[in-house]
Amino acid sequence: MDIEDFEPLKQPKPKKNLDEMSIEALHVYIIELEEEIERTRGSIKAKEAAKLGAESFFKK
Repeated sequence: MDIEDFEPLKQPKPKKNLDEMSIEALHVYIIELEEEIERTRGSIKAKEAAKLGAESFFKK
């Protein structure tokens, strides 16, 4: 075994250095983050609906 076998497969993304970003770039970054949040919420809703459907099917 190699030492690499013990490392996590997904490394967390490094956080952006906000000090280096302009005000305009920060506004754009906020918009991008809000869009990603909405996409994530949509995915959660879809998974919750699928879970409820499966639960109701197997409870019968």
